Amino acid sequence: MTSKPASLHVDKPWGSFDQYVLNTPCTVKILTCNPGQKLSLQRHRHRNELWVALDSGVVVELDGRIFTPDKGAEIWLPVGSTHRLSCAGSGSSPVRVLEISLGTFDENDIERLEDVYGRK
Repeated sequence: MTSKPASLHVDKPWGSFDQYVLNTPCTVKILTCNPGQKLSLQRHRHRNELWVALDSGVVVELDGRIFTPDKGAEIWLPVGSTHRLSCAGSGSSPVRVLEISLGTFDENDIERLEDVYGRK
């Protein structure tokens, strides 16, 4: 299992930047979850994921624990952990999460444990 990469924050005269990976094989996506919706409860055998909450209202389930990270919070999802993203409330706005997958990326690596849309 790969250990959690530490993000790097660098202050500059013009502002700052946050670096999440450097010269690492990875796949980067932005997940958008609509109000009142949720992804499947899932796990992966071949990749770790780092999620960065881009909006308020993100709800994360990780290994049976449910929490609402602050905007900008980093959530480490190690290989084999059960996890799910959802958006609180049906009247709110969609929420977004930056997903950085580290390891072998393959959509077929998703093992769905629960899915409200009937996917396997």
